[in-house]
Amino acid sequence: MSKKRVLFVTQEMNPYTALSRISEVVNKLPQYSNDKGFEIRVLMPRFGTINERRHRLHEVVRLSGMNIIVDDEDYPLIIKVASLPGARLQVYFLDNEEFFKRKFVFHDEEEQPFEDNMERMVFFCKGVLETVKKFGWPPDVIHCHGWMTSLIPLYLKSVYKDDPVFQNAKILYSMYENEVTKAFNKKFLEIAAINNLEEEDLEIFLDGDNINLDKGAVSFSDIIIEGSENLNGGVSDMTKDLDVQVIEYQDDIEELLSGHIDLYNQITEE
Repeated sequence: MSKKRVLFVTQEMNPYTALSRISEVVNKLPQYSNDKGFEIRVLMPRFGTINERRHRLHEVVRLSGMNIIVDDEDYPLIIKVASLPGARLQVYFLDNEEFFKRKFVFHDEEEQPFEDNMERMVFFCKGVLETVKKFGWPPDVIHCHGWMTSLIPLYLKSVYKDDPVFQNAKILYSMYENEVTKAFNKKFLEIAAINNLEEEDLEIFLDGDNINLDKGAVSFSDIIIEGSENLNGGVSDMTKDLDVQVIEYQDDIEELLSGHIDLYNQITEE
């Protein structure tokens, strides 16, 4: 019997970044899943704060060389890989000099969000899906962690819905606290409308006049996981009219890990 495949898409992960609880969870969860018999891939951005020499990143030439179109501009996508210390697991990094080669992750030195965070996010989400296609590796579960991944559920249910690589995948979205996207504006609808999407297709991400990335992600996911204890924006309000399972916040990391394995087994056996 072949192993079930879980794709982790995350904006951060220890030991490469350590910005929030996401880093700890995504450091442990893929390793634990791997040990429990799942086949794992992990994709994240290659932020400029990540020391390539220390973490032994190197380019994967066969995966690099694609261009990702964001807001009618072409941006080259470079794929790098490193082995997670202490684990039999590889982590793939999506890199682009214009978007990621800077000394800070989401904010500048004055703690202001980067003006191009919207473009960086779209580049990452589209780049992830194009990279998985290039892997030729159909996942059974796609588990997204954090706001930077929140376009992936929509893209999977629209632009990529007929792609055989993704047709059988269940989509999980772990929601965490964030302040970065308060700086997003309605230009986001235009920038995120990739391929044949229209701005109207992105209106689910609107919350009044504001952009609510979690609201959009919730609408296209199969399971929502509360990754933070105090989420800004009520999960129950977002999901009340949706056929979506909600997993409540779990503080104990060991219980979180075993609970996620049960969840992956449940949804891949349905």
